[in-house]
Amino acid sequence: MYKQVLVVRKDLKMGIGKIAAHCSHASLDAAFLADEKVLNDWRKEGAKKIVVKVNSLKEIQELGKKLKKEKIIHVLIKDAGLTQLKKGTVTVLGIGPEKEKKIDKITGKLKLY
Repeated sequence: MYKQVLVVRKDLKMGIGKIAAHCSHASLDAAFLADEKVLNDWRKEGAKKIVVKVNSLKEIQELGKKLKKEKIIHVLIKDAGLTQLKKGTVTVLGIGPEKEKKIDKITGKLKLY
């Protein structure tokens, strides 16, 4: 089974619309990086996505280092700076699609958003 995990920064106090938009960006951008077979299998299984939260940029950066080490596809989404946040503010980390067990080793203890 495959899944995608979207990690949202809770400390930014983003509006629900911004969170939804940035999670969408993260989901698509990460999926575009996936191997075609993985992407197709993930989609056939229902394209499972989980949204979790962290409390800081530092936590997202630490997750990114672990993901890079494990060679798991991931993307950082940064705000354009047009509304609530400063330009370049990291908002969401998109992970996968990848095997659930592989992602869970890194994100399994994070709380749902």
